[in-house]
Amino acid sequence: MILEKVKQAIRKFDMLKKNDRLVVAVSGGPDSICLMHLLNKLKKKWGLHLHIAHLNHMLRDNESDKDSLFVRQLAEKLNIPVSCESIDVKGFAQENKLSIEEAARNLRYDFLLRVAKQTFASKIALGHNQDDQAETVLMRFLRGSGISGLRGIPAKRALGDCLIIRPLIEIRRREIMRFLSSKNIPCRSDSSNLKNLYFRNRVRNELMPYLEKDFNPSIKEMLINLAENVSWDFDYLEKAAEERFKKTSSASKEKEVVLKRDKFITLHKALQKLLVRLAIKKLKGNVRRIDYRHWKELEDLLTDRPQNSIVDLPGGVSAVKKNGKIIFYHRNPK
Repeated sequence: MILEKVKQAIRKFDMLKKNDRLVVAVSGGPDSICLMHLLNKLKKKWGLHLHIAHLNHMLRDNESDKDSLFVRQLAEKLNIPVSCESIDVKGFAQENKLSIEEAARNLRYDFLLRVAKQTFASKIALGHNQDDQAETVLMRFLRGSGISGLRGIPAKRALGDCLIIRPLIEIRRREIMRFLSSKNIPCRSDSSNLKNLYFRNRVRNELMPYLEKDFNPSIKEMLINLAENVSWDFDYLEKAAEERFKKTSSASKEKEVVLKRDKFITLHKALQKLLVRLAIKKLKGNVRRIDYRHWKELEDLLTDRPQNSIVDLPGGVSAVKKNGKIIFYHRNPK
């Protein structure tokens, strides 16, 4: 039963506590509708305070407006407060030279954090499932990701002052559809998911079926298992890196993080990479994907480049070699 599997995931990853205040991201699609109904079933037992959040990306004209109306009506039916907002994702993407996917993701998380702050919620629930996990791992492999990316989608992670949780992360998409059908629960269908304009859609609609048919019918299960195994390895390395960071970093100013070069270069490359990620995280609060070319440039900075050489990293962060130190800082501090 899907509800029992969700309870197991909540316990396994310690997602919820009694009386948690929770923002639930609801697009109107099958995953988020399933998540909303399951959390509503758990609301009384856990004493949960639920608040629905819906962001209209304004990408599908009238269809997007109908999604918003659907979510409002669901909130009214379940007697759960709701926050809805519309934003021009396409215009934001053009203005900031981002892909539509990246712009939508950034705006969506900003919106969810604002709703969480307004409602005094400490957690945000998202509807990612096991199929999303498999697709994400495959996408990141194709992009040349390292161990951090191959972890896939974490069951929970910090975002600002909140904790992102994904109670459906161990549920297959077919189980979600079966649950909705058996309960006669309506949901919205996003027509853009059928169009192969975006990378994820091409992976989902073309590549994954091709791999299942011609190479491995259990490819999704293999990718899901890979993500779990890599996640345990990464957790161990990350804890080791945090201990090394204390010994390798020196007194840092508010808008920069300083690592001692002589100690840094003696570390294994795996720990070096994680220390760089920690440095960026301390500056930014999060870490965007760091490409292989960035790692190579950092290696050159450490070994071959002269004093005062600079490497630009993603997210507006740069690193400079100066006076026996590697200093990470914001390129355009506010």
